[in-house]
This record gives sequence, C-alpha cells and structure tokens, in this order.
Amino acid sequence: MENQFEDSETAENWYYIIIQDPNTQTEQFVGFSDGKTKEKFLPAFKTKEEARTCFALMPKDLFNGKYDTQAVIEDDLLAVANENGHKIYLLDEKGTILKYLN
Repeated sequence: MENQFEDSETAENWYYIIIQDPNTQTEQFVGFSDGKTKEKFLPAFKTKEEARTCFALMPKDLFNGKYDTQAVIEDDLLAVANENGHKIYLLDEKGTILKYLN
C-alpha cells in the first residue's frame, strides 16, 4: 500500500512518519522529547521526501535498529499518539512545526 504514495504528496488524511525496526515484532513509531518542556511528540510529514530530509537532521541512535519512512492514516496516527501520551507535530523538511495535529 505504501508504494502508491512513493514520491508524491499524500492525501489530506495520510501522513509520513519514521518507523524504527519496520516489519519486526519491535516495530514502533519514532518519537522525540522536547529537551526544555519534556513534551513527547511524533514528527509527521506530508511527503516522503520531507520526512527523509528532516529525519537526516534529527538525533537518533543509528546503532539500535533500522529506520524507514511509511505512510500512516491520520486516525491510526492519532490513536497511537493518544495511547502513548505523544503530541503530533506536522513538520517540514527543516523540522519547522507547521501545525499541531492533536
């Protein structure tokens, strides 16, 4: 299903996120914590290219797991974020917050 979104903008209700350890039992959405406020958040993007560009700039533990960019429907993203106490920030390729999704 993800391939249909390859290199194109997603529909309004789909967002690209970063997945750690894709297609494994430990697969999870990659989230971060604001150093100042300690608020937990999941970065989301409108295009796969924006997600990949921004992820290259983000801090990550490259030695613990593999990473991939995948499209996720908004309802599923919101459910996971709410369940785990995360905010969702729509970011651009530079990491600028464009909008809060929840």
